[in-house]
Amino acid sequence: MKLRVPPRSRSQAGILLVECMVYIVLFFIITGLAFAAFYRCEKNTRNLQRNTDDILRVVKTGELWRQDIRKASAPPHVVAGSELRILHVPQGTNEVLYAFSNGEILRRPTLTAPWVRLMLKVKNSRMESERRQHVAAWRWEVELQSEQKVARVKPLFIFQAVAQTHHKP
Repeated sequence: MKLRVPPRSRSQAGILLVECMVYIVLFFIITGLAFAAFYRCEKNTRNLQRNTDDILRVVKTGELWRQDIRKASAPPHVVAGSELRILHVPQGTNEVLYAFSNGEILRRPTLTAPWVRLMLKVKNSRMESERRQHVAAWRWEVELQSEQKVARVKPLFIFQAVAQTHHKP
């Protein structure tokens, strides 16, 4: 007894092993591209979050510095050592100190208080006086260390402040 397959079932399409392999390869290629795009977006999101945190930290520190300069009761001055540059900001009987050392910005709110670390990962910091027409302005340039090998924007921030002028009658 011979079993014969009806002719109409032979014309029905089936999946060959080669076609199945092609579909599996296409699935893995598309999945691989999707994962690559996802991880690239995740990395860019982490970089953006880190940059945003750095910007906020620098702006808050810069505003604190500007506030201290505006409160100065006498002209601020810079004392430069071999490894340390210290900005002295006299405020009445108190004196606020700012220092840059080993990639850190430090602040000392009083002469007896300990140093407070304001910022880490600072590449360069420079505080200097600029003579203007009627006032002595202060300029602070802060450059952060870049985490990226090729940065699109240089992380450089510039703050300016003017100490109050006290006129003697």
